[in-house]
Amino acid sequence: MKKTYITTMPNHIGAFLKASRCFAQLGINITRVSYNKAIDSHTLFIDAEGTQEQLEKADLVLTEIGYLQPEKDSKSIVLIEFRLKDEPGSVTRILELIDEFDFNISYISSQENGTDYQLFKMGLFVDDTGKISRFMDSAEKICRVRVIDYNHTEKVFDNSIFYNSFVSEIAEKTELDAEMRDKLLINTNLAMQTLDEQGLSPYRTFDSIGRFAELLTACKGEYFLPRITNHRVSDETEIILIEPPCGSNTAIIKYKDEALFIDCGYACYKQEMEKIFRKVLPNYDSVKKTVLITHADVDHCGLLPLFDEIIASEGSAQCLISEYNGEDGYREQNPLHKPYINICKIVTGYFPPSPEKITVMHKGRSDSNMPLVQTGFFNFGDLHFEVYEGNGGHLPGEIVLIDYANHIAFTGDIYINMKGMTPEQANYNRYAPILMTSVDTDPELCAVERQMIMQRLGTGNWQIFGAHGYKKDYNVNTE
Repeated sequence: MKKTYITTMPNHIGAFLKASRCFAQLGINITRVSYNKAIDSHTLFIDAEGTQEQLEKADLVLTEIGYLQPEKDSKSIVLIEFRLKDEPGSVTRILELIDEFDFNISYISSQENGTDYQLFKMGLFVDDTGKISRFMDSAEKICRVRVIDYNHTEKVFDNSIFYNSFVSEIAEKTELDAEMRDKLLINTNLAMQTLDEQGLSPYRTFDSIGRFAELLTACKGEYFLPRITNHRVSDETEIILIEPPCGSNTAIIKYKDEALFIDCGYACYKQEMEKIFRKVLPNYDSVKKTVLITHADVDHCGLLPLFDEIIASEGSAQCLISEYNGEDGYREQNPLHKPYINICKIVTGYFPPSPEKITVMHKGRSDSNMPLVQTGFFNFGDLHFEVYEGNGGHLPGEIVLIDYANHIAFTGDIYINMKGMTPEQANYNRYAPILMTSVDTDPELCAVERQMIMQRLGTGNWQIFGAHGYKKDYNVNTE
C-alpha cells in the first residue's frame, strides 16, 4: 500500500532524519522525497510504501511529533509591496498598522535602489479577506501599496505555507473538495519535482499550472464561447464542429435523425456543452447517444459518462477500463506526463465511464512495427471509414478514420491544424508541452505517423478534422 505524506517540519538540522527513523522503525519503505527550501522551507513530501497497519501507525507517530497537522490551516499569504520614502522611520508606521490588524509577517525584503523610495515587500498571513481589504485602505493613506501575485515575484521568498496558498487559490476557483485539494497539492509538488529534475525552473511550473487553471475557469458559463461551424460532406450528412477554447474539439456527424460524436472535451464544461448539443440536435434528449474517441486522453474523454455507447479501439478501451479500476492509464504510466494528467483530471472533474458502455470497434493492431497500420472498417450512415491505428506516437490506442469516397479524415491529435486555432485555443495549448515536456509519448514517431496519414490520402480535395483547431482543407493533385 502506498501513501503520500505532506509533512510540516521544523527548519533545522536532523528534521528529516527524525521522520526517516520513524518510517524505518515501522518497516516502511520511502519511495520518493521532495523538498525545495527555496519554494517552501517547511513542507516535505514523502511517498511511503507499507501495510495499512504500518501506515496508520506512522500517521499517529508523525502527528505526535508535530509533522502532520490534524487540521488544515485555513490561512493564506498575501504578498504586499509598500512604496516607502527612503528615510528613517518610514517603515515603522506600516509595522504599527500591521500590529494593529494583528497580522503575522512571514516574509520581509527591501533594499535601496538609488531613488528617494524603497519598495518594501512583506508577506502577511491572512484568513479574512475583509480584514485585508480594510488594511489596504488604511495603508494607502500612508504610502502607495499593491498586492503582488506570487507568479510575478522577482525573488524567492521563504514561505512555510507556499504550497497550501498556491493550491488553495486554484481549489477555490475550481470548487474542489478537501480530498481533491490534497491530491492537487501532491501532484503540484510532483510536477515541480519532475520538471526540476529536467532542469526547468520550479516557478515556471507553478506559473504554468496556475495559468492553466485560470484558463479553464475563465471560459465557464457565459464566457464559454466555442467556435461552431457546419460542414457538408455528402448529400445527407453534415459535420458540426465544436471548438472550445480549452480541451479537444467535439465533432458531430449528423445523418438524418442519427448523430455520432467524435471525442467530447473536458468534464468541467458539461453544462455548457449539453446546452450546445440540445441546440444543434433538437432530438438530443430522446436519441441514443453514441461517441467514438480517437484516443483516451483526458481532454477528449471528459464527457464520456453522458453517452449510452462509447466506441473505442482495443487499446483505448483498455486504458479507460484501467482508469475505472483505479489503475494508471497510458499517460500516468509515463513519469513525465503523470503529474500534469492528474492535475487535469482533478481540476476538470474527470471520472472514467463504466466499462459496460464501452464497445471495442475491432481487434487492435498486431505486433507490426509499422507506424500506422489498418485495423478495420467503421461505417456510419452513408460514410464508410477505413480505420488506422498508430503505434503510440501520441498515445497508445490512437486511431485515424479515413473515408476515401467522401474525402474526409478524422486524425485525432496525430495531425491537428495548428494554423487554424483561435487565439484562445493557441493560448491553452501552450501549457501542456511545458508541464509534460511534450504532448506526444514519442514525438519522433508521431511525426512519422503524421507523414504517413498525408501519404495515404488519395487525389482530390480533402476535409481533415483534427481534434484541435479548425478543419484543414487539403488538396492532393495528380501532378
